[in-house]
Amino acid sequence: MIELHNRPIYLNYLKKELNNKTYLLYFHNDPLTMSGSKTVYERIFLLKSCFKIIFNSNWSKRRFLEGMKSDYINSEKLIIINQSAQKNKINLKNKKKIITFVGKLNRSKGYDIFGNTIIKILNKYKEWSSIVIGDEPRDKLNFNHKNLFKLGFLKHEKVLNIYKKTSIAIVCSRWEEPFGRTSLEASSNGCAVIISNRGGLPETVTNAIILKKVDVKNLYKEINSLILNDHKRKKLQKLSLKNFYLTHKYVSNLIDNVRDEKLLLNKNINVNAVKRKLRILHVTNFNERHNGRLFFNTGRRINNGFIRLGNSVLEFSDRDIQRNYKSYSDITGGKSLNEKLRKTCYNYKPDMIVLGHADLISPKMLGELKDEYPYLKIAQWFLDPLNKNGPDYLKNKKRILDKSEFIDSNFITTSPDVLKFLPKNVQNYFIPNPSDQSFETLNNFNKNCSNDVFFALSHGVHRGSLKSRSYDDREKFISKLVNISKDIKFDIYGLNNVQPIWADQYFKTISNSKMGLNLSRGTPIKYYSSDRLTQITGNGLVTLIDEKTGYKDFFSDKEMVFYSNVSDLAEKIAKISKDETLRKSIAKNGKIKYLKYFNSNLVAEFIINKTLSIKSKSKYIWHEN
Repeated sequence: MIELHNRPIYLNYLKKELNNKTYLLYFHNDPLTMSGSKTVYERIFLLKSCFKIIFNSNWSKRRFLEGMKSDYINSEKLIIINQSAQKNKINLKNKKKIITFVGKLNRSKGYDIFGNTIIKILNKYKEWSSIVIGDEPRDKLNFNHKNLFKLGFLKHEKVLNIYKKTSIAIVCSRWEEPFGRTSLEASSNGCAVIISNRGGLPETVTNAIILKKVDVKNLYKEINSLILNDHKRKKLQKLSLKNFYLTHKYVSNLIDNVRDEKLLLNKNINVNAVKRKLRILHVTNFNERHNGRLFFNTGRRINNGFIRLGNSVLEFSDRDIQRNYKSYSDITGGKSLNEKLRKTCYNYKPDMIVLGHADLISPKMLGELKDEYPYLKIAQWFLDPLNKNGPDYLKNKKRILDKSEFIDSNFITTSPDVLKFLPKNVQNYFIPNPSDQSFETLNNFNKNCSNDVFFALSHGVHRGSLKSRSYDDREKFISKLVNISKDIKFDIYGLNNVQPIWADQYFKTISNSKMGLNLSRGTPIKYYSSDRLTQITGNGLVTLIDEKTGYKDFFSDKEMVFYSNVSDLAEKIAKISKDETLRKSIAKNGKIKYLKYFNSNLVAEFIINKTLSIKSKSKYIWHEN
């Protein structure tokens, strides 16, 4: 790490020669007066190039942000760490009737205001004296009094010794002080401090009199008040010393914490994950426009898991937002959507963004967010089929790869082992379709059902009704199954002009079937299944599933029914339909195991832990820890 102090102009040169280094930039003075940070363009460059920029006051930070877009105002890269001073053990009873001024003896420091004021004070209060430390030959401000002692420039140790004896310290700058070390040290030595309201001066002390108007009249009034009111003066001295916290140790620890943050980041450890629960921005299609038709979708399930783990979760329904922001200037709504994501991150400051089929979010925006928030981790989950012979293979492949440059982890419902195209720079993991205790509430194994086998195709989701489409190879399979299973009562939707079912009607229909066919699109591929598997198994139906899916790795024949072909499936359906004890046993065992090991809490935890490299004590049967 390279640390620069008050030399922003050097960063441009260093970046050219040492581009792979981490930069920490400190501002001790007004950024707008320094080469390399005077223009908005220069300051944006600094912001993008540095790991952190540290200011000595809020005032300095505000100056840095002048003229810049609101997006930058709350950047996590901008940190305020005040300067420090030594806190001394002071016996306030040893304070003398001394009024001290430390600084250049010029008008910008308000020395003319102090000089004209102190002469009046010393003339009125003969027992009081004043000490002036510093000089400035250019302004030639000269004030004389027998009780006014001008000591010139002194070594720092001698200045502190004078502050130990001083009752009242004056810092009446006209100049916008970036911070103000003199008032800081006066406070740390138990002085009653009077300061102007300029720049960062009010941030230097916890207890002080702040001049709203910097002139002789107001300064005289405040000094006079402290002299006449012993109680007020001594109370202010006591509070200055008691509440002083900007010690060398305190400020050093703050700076060390910034350095440690970078070390943790290099180790792929999210410091916020260590210290507290996470803020997760969950970006997916929550289907708000569908009026609750898909209230049980996977996005909601994962969302529930994040929340049950105690995290703060903010939903960002990308497709709903995109549709709402279409206009003549933004025909698709995509530009507005991405800008809204930026502003949401600015306000929410997520530790983690989780994307679910968020195709409308641009890779460019993710890159900018990564630059802006160094700790931000981005995970992506994907549910659609990825078999080469299946539907939309090339499209789905592209959807995963599009953002891979900025994705930390991919979570897919297909085994990564069989997908050669997955990006090597990203962690790729299998996740099951999660069950959820709030959705999977049926226990069909506890009741007698009038239908044998349930199956529903999901096409027409956006309309909520059947739509024209290309031929689905599942139609041939179902037709053959029905033809050879004469005594079996099927309940099938989405085929042969039978409308698909959604929402509450879906669960009401499921509740009347003994078995559920889990038949996905395309050639079976390792571990892939639609979320139909969750709804069938989780509601206590016997799950009928192709053995080529590989789910025998997780479930036994006592928990699911595996078939090799249509004929084999027909035989097993016939057997189960005649044996209620067997049916109820398989269905119950399947549900218990699915809800125990494939639930939304575990899936959400897995996404978090793998993305943030957090070791977990939980057992994930779909992944070797």
